[in-house]
Amino acid sequence: MNQAPASVWRNPVHFLAFGLGSGASPWAPGTAGTVAAIPLFLLLQPLSLAWYAAVLVITFVVGIYLCGKTSEDMGVHDHGGIVWDEFVGYWITMFAAPPGWLWIVIGFVLFRLFDIIKPWPISWADKQVAGGLGIMLDDVLAGLMALACLQLLTLFF
Repeated sequence: MNQAPASVWRNPVHFLAFGLGSGASPWAPGTAGTVAAIPLFLLLQPLSLAWYAAVLVITFVVGIYLCGKTSEDMGVHDHGGIVWDEFVGYWITMFAAPPGWLWIVIGFVLFRLFDIIKPWPISWADKQVAGGLGIMLDDVLAGLMALACLQLLTLFF
């Protein structure tokens, strides 16, 4: 079971790294974090692709700091409650996704599938890259793989 430190509620860096507190969920914090990313995605969805891409780059770079600092402060590499990486990974999945709840759910399922199964190169990044970049990179790769699958599906539906 996930044990979230009290600092999640006091330290703004930890609060953000824990996905606005969603990573404090005692069960399946990664899934809870991805669910929490959906309302924020709905706010991002109307942006032009250029602005959406800019947000992705900024949240990725900020995420390297947030996740690295929180991990360092906790003394645990990639604590299960650190879910900012799930936020960004899901938002990557949803880049240029068609509107509608069906696509939001399909993107969610695809992202969680790749994030949990971790096929190569996701598994390599998860094991070989340290620090905040390592925490972020495996979810970015899962997001990119899910994005490719989602976009492929849009060609058929």
